[in-house]
Amino acid sequence: MGAAFGMANTIAFMNPTAASLLLLLLVPAEEKPTPKLPLGKETTYLTEPLDKDGYVDYEAALNERMSKGIAPEKNANTLLWKLLGPKPDGLNKPANYFQRLGIEPPSEDGEYFMDLNSYLRERLHITVTDSQWKPIAIDQYRQAERSPWTANDYPEIATWLKVNEKLLGVAVEASQRPDYFNPIVSRATAKHRDLLSGATAVVGPLGKCREAASALAIRATLRISDGKFDDAWQDLVACQRIARHAGHGGTLVEGLFGFGINSMAHRATLVYLDRAELNAKQIKDRLDDLAKLPGLSPLAEKVEFGERFVFLDTLQRMHRGDTESATLEVLLGIEVTPELVKALEKIDWEQALRSVNQWYDRVSAALRLKDRADREKEFDKIGADLKALTESLSKQDLAKLVLDNEKPKEAGKAVADALIAKFPPTASRNVQKSFDRCQQMDRNLQVAFALAAYRSDKGSYPAKLDDLAPKYLTSIPDDLFSGKSLIYRQTEKGYLLYSVGPNGKDDEGRSGEDDPAGDDIVVRMPRSGVKGSK
Repeated sequence: MGAAFGMANTIAFMNPTAASLLLLLLVPAEEKPTPKLPLGKETTYLTEPLDKDGYVDYEAALNERMSKGIAPEKNANTLLWKLLGPKPDGLNKPANYFQRLGIEPPSEDGEYFMDLNSYLRERLHITVTDSQWKPIAIDQYRQAERSPWTANDYPEIATWLKVNEKLLGVAVEASQRPDYFNPIVSRATAKHRDLLSGATAVVGPLGKCREAASALAIRATLRISDGKFDDAWQDLVACQRIARHAGHGGTLVEGLFGFGINSMAHRATLVYLDRAELNAKQIKDRLDDLAKLPGLSPLAEKVEFGERFVFLDTLQRMHRGDTESATLEVLLGIEVTPELVKALEKIDWEQALRSVNQWYDRVSAALRLKDRADREKEFDKIGADLKALTESLSKQDLAKLVLDNEKPKEAGKAVADALIAKFPPTASRNVQKSFDRCQQMDRNLQVAFALAAYRSDKGSYPAKLDDLAPKYLTSIPDDLFSGKSLIYRQTEKGYLLYSVGPNGKDDEGRSGEDDPAGDDIVVRMPRSGVKGSK
């Protein structure tokens, strides 16, 4: 080898390019790990990256996909950590979480956002066992989300906002960033790594992020009472943008967090529309702001990649014997003995992988259907097949089939089916329903601002929604749930506007906040008749 390198040095004097090529040939290529499972679209779905043991590194692949093109200085999440602190969920984040974000971990002794319960406990020494707790932490808090209020009404809530004033400014600044990336990072030791599903169960900053967004909405309703309408609007837009950011994570759980923040922001925005004193131009400017908000993160990609990767990672962990018996019992729903763990090594894992991917292919394809009625029909078919699968599993002894070793293909499919039945991908159907509700709320809100602009110009609300186009809205959105026009009725002092909601039935404008409750998604102006408003 020494002679060869000497020859390369000699060639370098004559032809540097040739010397470089010679060195590439002489240096042994790094050996790639041998795959432990058959790689392919129908099995592992991904063919790379592989870890040192030859398994697909789904964690790395998911994070690479979610972070593509997102620089730390453009990422809203890197700024949110400046207000959330090192342990917003009470747990230390894995070291490489912040490495993936491209920032240093928040220091233990920094100044961070204080949620209301912490404020009551640390500043006022009030805990959930005290009689003073509920009137502040629940009653006043909820009222402040739904109606204008003053510092005299709720002095403790006002002081809590004052304590967090500087950090709420950080939240507003973070909301203005164009991108969002929240790494999915499992906890690992030298010998063991948690399931990737465990990493998604704790979604880091989102719980406290929701509380900070709620504080913005509550500060907006306070500012409405103070006549600070521009400041209130900036808080509401920031709250809406944080909802979009939070929902852009790679998992369905993160989508649900985003939808929750979005619903809260909608309530406060309707309070603003009802009480803020705005001229026609200001209303149209607000309508433009709503139109410019980023869209809600679609769920199909979360299932296609994030949820699928989590499931395939679970199968890999079982295959490599890196799953504790107690966890296996939860996953499979059967008693796990040392003999069964050993027998799992011999089942047909290729068949297991194929079976799981077929389910995820069907569900992600259903989610991509644009027409809601078509999507619901497809989910009905998937649900029926899943029910049949569950019934067939109840008639079969999974442990016996695995221990038998004579039918490895059947055993592989049965293990996958047991996991699918216990953690069905069809759970995304309910999350999609929440997505549709939020999308309909967005539509209703835009129509409500257009109605306000029309009234400001004409002196009264229009007789029909079609009168809003094209001056106030390019076109009038339909009801997502009925496929028909939104229901609009003028009232003595205002109007009632609503969608029939997920049940597809006209509940006469009754929402979940009414008594008796309905399923309609409602805008009622003025809001004096809305439950919780004053």
